[in-house]
Amino acid sequence: MPAAFPEVERIRYEGPQSKNPLAFHHYNADEKVGGKTMRDHLQFSVVYWHTFRGTGADPFGPGCAVRPWEDGTDSVENAQKRARVAFEFMEKLGNPFYAFHDRDVAPEGANLAETNRNLDAVVKVLKEEQKRTGIGLLWGTANLFSNRRYMHGAATSPNAEAFAFAAAQVKKALEVTKELGGQGYTFWGGREGYQNLWNTNMKRELEHLARFLHMAVDYAKEIGFTGQFYIEPKPKEPTKHQYDADAAACCNFLREYDLIDHLKLNLETNHATLAGHTIQHEMEVAGSAGVLGSIDANTGDMLLGWDTDQFPTDIYLTTQCMYTLLKYGGFTKGGVNFDAKVRRESFEPIDLFHAHIGGMDAFARGLKIAHAMLADGKLEELLRDRYSSWDNGLGKEIESGKHGFASLEKVMLEKGDAAPNKSGRQEMIENLINTYL
Repeated sequence: MPAAFPEVERIRYEGPQSKNPLAFHHYNADEKVGGKTMRDHLQFSVVYWHTFRGTGADPFGPGCAVRPWEDGTDSVENAQKRARVAFEFMEKLGNPFYAFHDRDVAPEGANLAETNRNLDAVVKVLKEEQKRTGIGLLWGTANLFSNRRYMHGAATSPNAEAFAFAAAQVKKALEVTKELGGQGYTFWGGREGYQNLWNTNMKRELEHLARFLHMAVDYAKEIGFTGQFYIEPKPKEPTKHQYDADAAACCNFLREYDLIDHLKLNLETNHATLAGHTIQHEMEVAGSAGVLGSIDANTGDMLLGWDTDQFPTDIYLTTQCMYTLLKYGGFTKGGVNFDAKVRRESFEPIDLFHAHIGGMDAFARGLKIAHAMLADGKLEELLRDRYSSWDNGLGKEIESGKHGFASLEKVMLEKGDAAPNKSGRQEMIENLINTYL
């Protein structure tokens, strides 16, 4: 099979002074930051759905991406060819991982049995290419939202047979993820929500979703899959409301249905924006709950109200991500997964390299800046000082459970009023952060 990107050699690190657009200027995979290589800190992953299945289509027009390796069919043979192209791209880019939905890599057949055979045929190629290149699977997942059978949801569908089909589909996807050595498996509830409460039994749907996830946990144990399960928050689009609306909603759901020990969160920047949050907020919520697992790296356009999935190039954004991640101990089985797509106007194959290089460089800079901030300790010192009243005396007594309302009333009757507040120093802190950029 001829090379799909013959004009591109392996992308090398050339340093910040390089003018070569097909080189890394900040991402040096083997460079150590705090005793750990950039490669291991960031665990970059390329997504199959946007990078190799994206066409540039939008609500106002069909796809216009030029992809010479595509033959215009949805055949297994074309899917196998596409898989080899994907690994050529990733081998030249130098990312250690990739991620996919089952329907990204192989076409759906006339029935479940044929669909599974199609998937097996392509997985065989994926397995060969993983062995050839050393690139691993960060996580797999199942597309439970595109087919019309899932128009009302999958695990939350009022149609029990749609639920059953989704269960069979996830069973196969879990088996494939295990076969490919996947480090995790992600559940994204694309249509697990509602459009209209008048025709929705929310309590029953949530119970069904929980039952579905418990089934997955049980089957993972049965087949010996030890990868990390993730649930991915998103508030809307396509439904009016989705049950996994944001990190807090997911944490509450996992606790309520006894799943908190089995799933962590895979957080996405653009989803956080749609929820009215920042990705830093979502990561803090997940980190403080002990369920910060992985991140989908992208960004949205602040002037647009939908999930544009643009590549992240904002250094302030990547610094926020990496600071929070490092603060909570870094990745275990997760990674920085580029759930991002080139713009419709960037339609040539070479644009895929430019997009990923920019994102990888931006996160490399964010990593180094965040590490410097933590090593310097000034921000943490300001934080400790702000909460210092809780470290001794009355504050320490309250945290240790020694007080109730009556005893605190007695203390404040004696004192007469609370001690003066300290300034939050917000502007000073923002200025301090800018000194590291």
